[in-house]
Amino acid sequence: MALLFKTDIDRGTAWAQAFAKHAPELELRQWPEIGNPDDIEYVLVWAPPEGVLSRLPNLKAIFSVGAGIDHLMAAGELPEGIPIVRMVEPGLTAGMTEFVVMASLMLHRFMLEYRSQQTAHHWEEINQIPTAQRRVGILGLGTLGQESARVLSTFGFPVAGWSRTRKEISGVDSFAGETELKAFLSRSDLLVCLLPLTPETESILNRETLAQLPTGALLVSVGRGRQVDEDALLEALDSGQIGGAVLDVFRQEPLPAESPFWDHPKVILTPHVASMTNPETAVLAVLDNIARIKKGDAPSHTVDLKRGY
Repeated sequence: MALLFKTDIDRGTAWAQAFAKHAPELELRQWPEIGNPDDIEYVLVWAPPEGVLSRLPNLKAIFSVGAGIDHLMAAGELPEGIPIVRMVEPGLTAGMTEFVVMASLMLHRFMLEYRSQQTAHHWEEINQIPTAQRRVGILGLGTLGQESARVLSTFGFPVAGWSRTRKEISGVDSFAGETELKAFLSRSDLLVCLLPLTPETESILNRETLAQLPTGALLVSVGRGRQVDEDALLEALDSGQIGGAVLDVFRQEPLPAESPFWDHPKVILTPHVASMTNPETAVLAVLDNIARIKKGDAPSHTVDLKRGY
């Protein structure tokens, strides 16, 4: 039994050490050193080359290195009948929650404005807004969205979430479906996008939906870059419809040097680092699912390809 590992970040040593610690009997192979493809029963991958997965005749499960699976969908036709498992693990959830809370508080406490004042050597106080008067909206109420919503609510923000189906989350107002999206956006002074990328969520933040936010609304974009119409966002930033944004994901990554986002005074950007899978904790999640498969049970957090997540 072997597991094939591939990621777009050079952390092979950390993954190998974690697997060796918790499952020394499991043979770990790192792309592109596949060896005999007949030996490979599991893959843990990010953006696999097209056709690789279909060449593994004894494959039993495909594990995504990250929370999303759009990188798998872009790799061509996936082997039929093989379960695809999203990465749900404590380190990934904690990292995303930390980033969302940090970004939200920075925008809420006018850090963009203070940064501009610092650059201009200008000293001026800005009146604070109580958290109770800043309504937060979370687009996407999966594992990451629910935990971000829970923690932000502890600061006193009125928090609501929007998802495909209604969720029951203590202290969080739930909006669901296309018919409730406008009402959700209209009450979101600070919007956090944590949606999975599907055909329905691509360009969901566009001229129409950005205009449905309150004037001066703030944006934290940590889902996928293709969910944002970047031209529409730039227009909204320049017009004041969007008062500021923390952007971690973009349509083209790395972000091109000529992108206006680099120098925009209302933008803080980061290079798709809102949360990264922690090998030490992620390995335990993978091994737990391998144990379930060996017992004949279905793995946890499998993907419904019809929904796209």
